[in-house]
Amino acid sequence: MLAKTKTEKVYGALLLESIDQAFSSLGQNTKLSIYFHLETKFALPKQDIPDRIEDFSNAVEKIFGRASIPLEILIMKCLNEKINGNYEWIGPKWLAPELTFQKYLKLARLTLENRGKIVKIEVLVNEGESPRQETL
Repeated sequence: MLAKTKTEKVYGALLLESIDQAFSSLGQNTKLSIYFHLETKFALPKQDIPDRIEDFSNAVEKIFGRASIPLEILIMKCLNEKINGNYEWIGPKWLAPELTFQKYLKLARLTLENRGKIVKIEVLVNEGESPRQETL
């Protein structure tokens, strides 16, 4: 396993704090139960979550079903507060980006890694259109 950079360690710690905060909103016993199920039923110990986001998201969905969506949104809100993320959609109002939990976490990691830098992301709106650049 490769050594983690300082940014990766900070991101992982902030993500775990955010998950803890979201799970705690359900009660201490529920939080402990969720972590127990993640580790025993899904072989996903708490410390591995930042490196296994897809597995985490799938496990939470299997545990909670459709109720996993508000929980993921709460995790995103908690993480956004911790990293002071400021995202703005620049595009047609009728076209809302499809921001999933996993995509948001990638964006949050990029935000943390690129603090103080100008970051441009290319977005394809429709197949066949030229990409346009957005600045974060």
